[in-house]
Amino acid sequence: MSARSTGDDASGAALGVVAFFMLAVGLLGPLVARLCAGLFALPMRAAGPSAELAAADARTNARTNARRLASAITPIVLAVAFSSTLVFMHTSETHAADEQRRAGITADHVVTDPAGLPVDAAARAARAPGVEGAVGLLDTQVLVPTGSGEFASLQGAATQGVTGSGAEPAKVEDLDVRQGSLDRLGEGRIAMDKTLAASADAGVGDRLPLCLPDRTETEPEIVAVYGRGPGLATVTMDRASLTGHVTSGFDGTLLVRGGSKKALTALGEVTDASGYATEQNRDARLGAWMNHTMAAVLGGFAVVAAVTTLVMTVLDRRRELRTLRLVGSTGRQVMAMLRWESLLVASVGLVLGSAIAAATLIPMTSGVTGDMPYVPPPVYGSFAVAAVALALGAVSLPARAVLRRRL
Repeated sequence: MSARSTGDDASGAALGVVAFFMLAVGLLGPLVARLCAGLFALPMRAAGPSAELAAADARTNARTNARRLASAITPIVLAVAFSSTLVFMHTSETHAADEQRRAGITADHVVTDPAGLPVDAAARAARAPGVEGAVGLLDTQVLVPTGSGEFASLQGAATQGVTGSGAEPAKVEDLDVRQGSLDRLGEGRIAMDKTLAASADAGVGDRLPLCLPDRTETEPEIVAVYGRGPGLATVTMDRASLTGHVTSGFDGTLLVRGGSKKALTALGEVTDASGYATEQNRDARLGAWMNHTMAAVLGGFAVVAAVTTLVMTVLDRRRELRTLRLVGSTGRQVMAMLRWESLLVASVGLVLGSAIAAATLIPMTSGVTGDMPYVPPPVYGSFAVAAVALALGAVSLPARAVLRRRL
């Protein structure tokens, strides 16, 4: 069910899955610490004396004090898993929507107006020289029942009301129809995205109960199921069927095939399909503030926990660090050993956190967008750098304070 969630439902489902994995990491922490310490310590043995000493110390800690090592790793896993899941879930949905929008809009011109287009915009555009088709789009939202039994709920679905006959949208949009045909689109007949159809357990020929924007209930027939819902609209219906049921009756977008840009400027701002897709993608990124804020808040709590835990871990090892000095290790060698240990902790936390995020995102984005998660390398790189810097800073500063004290 979580793999078919969208929007806020997807965020909630993703956080629930991450929390489940984090519970598993917490319960199995000592075992995970032993395995990871043994695995990650192997390549460190070839990086010099300090790294070899850090590897040996990590293996010793893994055997004798696995809980302490696990407590150092877990907060970094938490920070990486939560932040990656929230941020990359949004980037995946935005990337998929942008690709579908660019492939789906086949119109030569896109006319928009923030205040709404004239009521007769589609008719006026159709009369312009060289125009082969003009379709106005009224953007709104309907409620669709999804799930069954105790999991039944009403899911908001982005909806476009199209002007003209059922065959008109095919001139300006390629919805990637999988079943049925848009030719029968009209009063009492709708088309919908395949993911939404699967969630509602409905298909071509079925009647689907809907709740219109003014809470009017209707039960139209599904005449087509298509694949580019996330980029265009998850429900497509006759424009006239929405008349009187929406707060604003003005179309927000006009798609025009053929004609010239000059002939359409009187109707609103005119751009091409690529420019329109770029603008929509920019708006979607600006609207990501909620996901980013949630990621920052949860990541911030995890960072505080990680810093506190790592500092306390170092302070708990004061006798061990001073013993190393007494047996002949220099302060620089001890600090180098601690930095390598920090790198090990950060690497383990980053790998486990990334694995949890991947295990959450892959099935979810596959169900929502039909594709793998989209992870921008610079963003993931910043997470990796932050994890390493966090571990190094939280260990190095208290360690310096400990080593400055007189033995």
